[in-house]
Amino acid sequence: MLQRLKQWLGLREAPPRIEEETWREVEANLPFLDFLEEADRLRLRAMATEFLTIKQFHGAHGLQLTDRMLLAIALQACLPVLNLGLQAYSGWVGIVVYPGDFVIPRKEMDEDGVVHEYDDEVLGEAWEGGPVLLSWFEDDAPEGVNVVIHEFAHKLDMENGGVDGLPRLRPGMSAQAWAEAFEPAYEQFCAQVDAGEETLLDPYGAEHPGEFFAVASETFFEAPALLREAFPEVYLQLARYYRLDPAAGEARRLGLQQR
Repeated sequence: MLQRLKQWLGLREAPPRIEEETWREVEANLPFLDFLEEADRLRLRAMATEFLTIKQFHGAHGLQLTDRMLLAIALQACLPVLNLGLQAYSGWVGIVVYPGDFVIPRKEMDEDGVVHEYDDEVLGEAWEGGPVLLSWFEDDAPEGVNVVIHEFAHKLDMENGGVDGLPRLRPGMSAQAWAEAFEPAYEQFCAQVDAGEETLLDPYGAEHPGEFFAVASETFFEAPALLREAFPEVYLQLARYYRLDPAAGEARRLGLQQR
């Protein structure tokens, strides 16, 4: 099915039909998709299918990419741009999937001009103008971390040039309002991390404002009500940016379950 699709990409063949059972099996492992209205879920499926036809996937270190892996990545990658469009991911095509975390050699120069070389163990990385690198865990995935949404949030951040926590804002949004929401939230979050407090967001978000935007985006989609409670102004800005209100969908879903 999709494996054949990926082989046919150079020919631009129309994608084959994906069975409903396959969609449901993949989506069952992505429960936050339940926060979408049914019409939006169908739009997401269509976008994910198109995403698979325009991006090139590669398995690293001998990883064999299965149909379900491809669908899972595509659905999560497309969720942030469901109401923005796939043009937000234009200008690059490659997605490299690793079997678990991986190491990237780094070189950094300190204030004294001394170059330090080291190996950085990561779960993912997005390169400006280049590919997205993702780790894939069949079991024992890191709790509370969504690598796909995180790295694709970085790609959106790069629309505005570099990873700084300020993506290209949508019409009607204000850079001042964004800063007034994110800057105090980031400072509060960093203080919590420095104090050793348990935090809603992944502590890695304290590394840099760009990382804070990415981990906040993860929580926006996966645990939206908690993000809205902890950082209401950040939630409001993300809802305006992504043009989605997953907390409302989460409440609707909870109401249906309680009936």
